[in-house]
Amino acid sequence: MAKKKALGFGFIPEETNHHFLVVIPRSSKDNVAIYERFSWEKEQEVQADGIVEKSLKVTIDKEKWDMVKESASVVLNNQLKEKNITVGRFKIGQVPIERLLGKELILLLWAIEDSDPQLIPSAIRNWNGLSREERWWLFTMTNATTGHADNKRGWRKAIRYALTENPIEDDEAQGNILELLYKNV
Repeated sequence: MAKKKALGFGFIPEETNHHFLVVIPRSSKDNVAIYERFSWEKEQEVQADGIVEKSLKVTIDKEKWDMVKESASVVLNNQLKEKNITVGRFKIGQVPIERLLGKELILLLWAIEDSDPQLIPSAIRNWNGLSREERWWLFTMTNATTGHADNKRGWRKAIRYALTENPIEDDEAQGNILELLYKNV
């Protein structure tokens, strides 16, 4: 069976307009930004200044982005392969992401946006330890109260601590992070 053709990471405009848009600047001095969008224009017509500021979910400096983009690509592409959808890659410019995959990516970025870069490997391991449904649920709870890029309190802080401060080592058996957090209470 032929793979389903998609834009970016799994976004198929014929199926839904709801997606996330990752804007990756050419300059290493500018931040990567992710927007939640509910409409789609042809890729070549999308202009950065046309993106509504209130839909900005997260901005992350290029150094941190470079530390997570490869791991995120692997996880997102593995899910696309399971669904027989063409895989994506992060490139300079605008990269659309299917809505559920976008939620997962944003959760990881919320965890590291204000963290020490040395904690990013722990955040990636802990994020990988969550099931898709756990990532979606955590995104939904966080987004409901602190979903805008500038709102970094409450759930956003909890996500950062849960994913960056959880002491899971590489050689430890990776279990369910929520179970591990519960055991440590």
